[in-house]
Amino acid sequence: MGASMTLDDTSVHGRTPVIVGAGQYMEWGRSPAESLPPMGIAAAAGAAALKDTGAAERVSDTLDALLSVRIFPDSWNRPRSPNPFGRAENPPYAIASRLGLNPELGVYGNVGGNTPQKYINEVASRIAAGELKLAMVVGGEALKTAQLARRENLTLNWQESDSRTFEDRGIGEALATAHEFAHGLGVPIQTYPLFESALRSQAGHSLDTHLEAMAEMMKPFNAVAAKNPFASYATSRSVSELATVTDENRFICLPYPKWLNAMDGVNQGAAVILTSVDHARAMGINPKKWVFLHGCSEANERIQVSERVNYTSSPALGLNIRQALNMAVKTLDEIDYFDIYSCFPAAVAIACDELGLDRLDHRGLTVTGGLPFFGGPGNNYSMHAIARMVEQLREAPGAYGLITANGGYLTKHASGVYSCEPYYESWQLPDSHALQSEVDGLKYPRFTERPAGRAIIEAYTVAFSKGEPDRGIIVGRLTASDERFLANSMADPELLRSFIDHDQVGRLGIVRAAEETGGDTNLFVPQ
Repeated sequence: MGASMTLDDTSVHGRTPVIVGAGQYMEWGRSPAESLPPMGIAAAAGAAALKDTGAAERVSDTLDALLSVRIFPDSWNRPRSPNPFGRAENPPYAIASRLGLNPELGVYGNVGGNTPQKYINEVASRIAAGELKLAMVVGGEALKTAQLARRENLTLNWQESDSRTFEDRGIGEALATAHEFAHGLGVPIQTYPLFESALRSQAGHSLDTHLEAMAEMMKPFNAVAAKNPFASYATSRSVSELATVTDENRFICLPYPKWLNAMDGVNQGAAVILTSVDHARAMGINPKKWVFLHGCSEANERIQVSERVNYTSSPALGLNIRQALNMAVKTLDEIDYFDIYSCFPAAVAIACDELGLDRLDHRGLTVTGGLPFFGGPGNNYSMHAIARMVEQLREAPGAYGLITANGGYLTKHASGVYSCEPYYESWQLPDSHALQSEVDGLKYPRFTERPAGRAIIEAYTVAFSKGEPDRGIIVGRLTASDERFLANSMADPELLRSFIDHDQVGRLGIVRAAEETGGDTNLFVPQ
């Protein structure tokens, strides 16, 4: 860490965006009848962020925008069990009303774990342009309460409305096609294992060796969560406990046992408040609380997983992080703290590989504990990472922190570089069009929904139901044309056991289209 600079009134532009407040909230152990609804949890986090500014009343009086991260029950464009408890029809103002706020602008975000960083980037840009004075970006989930209430057959009433006009950005891009859903893609616990199978094959690991490697990488995350008062799954576990498959730590999808999956059964909320340097001064907020966004960027992969370049890399992720570092004029070696988005081990490993960062880097890869151990509050996890990063940077004013945020299935990426060090340049959101053009211009494989003939497995997983193997999910290539396809295996116990015991990447077989087999999905039969 370098020595901290002095904030010079004459050299920092008055419109430079700065974070002046951050807060988190977590519920655990309450009965569903006593628990807060999602908007209540978000508001509790917002109240903590207001208090954190040291000027809550002045901030509340001048806050002109509130952006609410989309909750998970509102995030699906496919058939899903409806939430039986009702919903807030106007999420940003449901939060604002609880806090006694009346912002001119209320926004309800679209889907993606990238959106906390994405909307901080947007707010910072609008503050720098003079379009906004002061804004809160906030989100909260009550997923554990909903889970328990359904289990206990309880009736809750989360329905509420507000007549104020707000901007609903909708769900956004469809992250999977009907064809992908039919074959098992588009569900995170069944999609990320496909990437992991490719990484395992690339490393030449047996299943046990790969379980050990994943557990060694994720154990430091678990250790951080064990000390985090806002973590929901903070039990300290050894590498052996994480890697060993048991009745409790059962396989969810090969090769991930339960404790290496994102855990979304949480009641968690987080909020960040941004303003300009001039307005922070006018409100009398202590400069020691100020945290600057030194660099940021965004880029997306091809949206559909079946269309990716491969399953061992994420070009858009690497490009957008490097742009954020370039904007901050920092190298990877100059970053003191990281929070690498960690929904599943493959997401961490691929991010590290894109950056040339050791997966066991001594600086650590998380400030929260990560989604399997801190918890995965829907689209809002990275807000917690940013809020925690703000705290750590205030304790080490000369330090720099890097956040990566991931939406979909290594699909949509946003990054941020933060520090208490003043940002002395004229702040401007970087142009990501060139990055996106570079990603869009990569060579992608052709894809067919109706494959037939000799084929080879490119990536695969075995889905489990209550600890028992249920079906194989396969991404393959036709050997004659190199076209990519999706298929399932036969639900044969002996075949599925061979898929578990032996790496199937590179295995040859015959694929037949659904129309030919009379089934609902394409069928791959290994030879």
